[in-house]
Amino acid sequence: MIDFKAKPFNLDERSIAWVKNTLAAMTLKQKVGQIFCPIGLTDNPHYLSHLINDIGIGGIMYRPGPAKEGQATHRAIQNMAKIPLLIAANTEAGGNGLAYEGTSFGSPMAVAATNDPENGYRMGYVACKEGAALGLNWSFAPIVDIDKEFHNPITNTRTFGSSPDKVIAFASEYLRGAKENKVAVTLKHFPGDGVDERDQHLVTSINSLSVEEYLNSYGRVYKTLIEEGAETVMVGHIAFPAWVKEYDPSSSRKDMLLPASLSKPILTGLLREKLGFNGLISTDSTAMIGYLSALPRSLAVPTCIAAGCDMFLFNKDLDEDFHFLLDGVKNGIVTIERIDEAVSRILATKAALNLPQKKEAGILVPKEDSLKEVGTLLSKSWAKEVANDSVTLVKDEQNIFPLSPAKFKRVYLNVIQKSLDPNDPYAQSWKKRFEEAGFTVVLRDRRTSIEPSDFDNPNLPEAKKALMDELYRPVAKAKASTDLYVYVCNMQNASNNTTLRLNWNVVFGLGDDAPWFVQEIPAIMISTGNPYHLFDAPMMKTYINTYSSDPAFCDAAMEKMLGKSSFEGVSPIDPLCGKDYI
Repeated sequence: MIDFKAKPFNLDERSIAWVKNTLAAMTLKQKVGQIFCPIGLTDNPHYLSHLINDIGIGGIMYRPGPAKEGQATHRAIQNMAKIPLLIAANTEAGGNGLAYEGTSFGSPMAVAATNDPENGYRMGYVACKEGAALGLNWSFAPIVDIDKEFHNPITNTRTFGSSPDKVIAFASEYLRGAKENKVAVTLKHFPGDGVDERDQHLVTSINSLSVEEYLNSYGRVYKTLIEEGAETVMVGHIAFPAWVKEYDPSSSRKDMLLPASLSKPILTGLLREKLGFNGLISTDSTAMIGYLSALPRSLAVPTCIAAGCDMFLFNKDLDEDFHFLLDGVKNGIVTIERIDEAVSRILATKAALNLPQKKEAGILVPKEDSLKEVGTLLSKSWAKEVANDSVTLVKDEQNIFPLSPAKFKRVYLNVIQKSLDPNDPYAQSWKKRFEEAGFTVVLRDRRTSIEPSDFDNPNLPEAKKALMDELYRPVAKAKASTDLYVYVCNMQNASNNTTLRLNWNVVFGLGDDAPWFVQEIPAIMISTGNPYHLFDAPMMKTYINTYSSDPAFCDAAMEKMLGKSSFEGVSPIDPLCGKDYI
């Protein structure tokens, strides 16, 4: 049973009547349509009309775009919809999750590294204020995963770190900022990512904790934030075998390895019954392989609703999925009662956000002049404070700071990133920072590499000859040409990837990419993405994490290395990766 008067809905009698009356007036097809939340791929009015008038979707999620265009699209679809839509975005790190012009706070881990939960509030406030200016009413944030496994390719800097207490502190403040802007939040990715080293985009990943370990960590995080009134929970394609077995000792191995998005013991038994969540449950993207590989899609679509999900996020093909769910009702996979329960929670979430009243007043999407709230000077100043306060000096065994041209005139700069081109704008931006500070900089051209066959080739190109010289020149010659070696590792974690590691450009164990010279030449490593590079470079004596490659974070790191400001960041994770010998 749904308690409409309890958290997170807190509905009065008028709003409860709207939910019940709206549901009673809907056909089965209209109810089924409300369950879908596709991704917005276009502003084409014919396509949008199909979504709203033919399917009758309950929500839609857009990726970032120009603010003015996004607002106009949201206004158009809200005007089309008989029942107001939930409009969502991944506003995980600021308003840039919906608008190109929006403010970026870097990453949740950068915010956590400031060690000041007030910045969690500011991130949530700015993300939702700027999003609401475009018509956003549903934030797919905060991320409350715990970064327990440093190999995990998807959690990493998207989390507030590895401490449940820190996750609670910063996520709670995000909630406060969102509520002030009347935007619903989404706790994700239930039951909790960050234990497995695999990405649920590519495989059904596993939360392998015992029930006791889980309840003392992830469970405590969810329970706390549920009690604080979080409106929705996004369920990941993550299995939780220990809970399924405890909930039903007769469970098969197949049952235990089902993703949470398809598992009644996890959705109903854990989230509803054990943790007491009364609000709306959404799937994560159902285009992920972690979902697709579990069951045939014709079964998976109705099964996730039968198991306890209320809203179905993204599609392979919306029309097909719509009919899969209708067929699931006809075939008895999901009952009418479960459909009604799911739609009631969707409608109650809309009522809790006062969307019916806003639609009646014509203010579901603000007027165009509200776009002045996007990217304000105050928001940018808050973001700059995060950049300044988050940069973390993890290790400095050389006592190398402050840097100056008087001490280290000749800098060899190696920017390790996806692009190998030294003319790449990001690599050039770091070269410029050092040159403006008075250093002479040689920027490594990573397009050149040595193959074993090159060693006896008398006709090597000049670039390879130069690199060969670096491979085999005497240590004294290396020291004579370089005063300081600087690595900038711009290796960004992203979805649909496997574990991110440093791969050196070497041959026969030698090469200028690999830090063979740390006992000979002072060297610094700056990581602007993955905070765990010491695992692959434990020999580095000085190491900095910025948690973001945004210019403000890079500028802050440079200022600190030059001694213009102090390092203030506190690492939200163990940068030694649990290895006390790093």
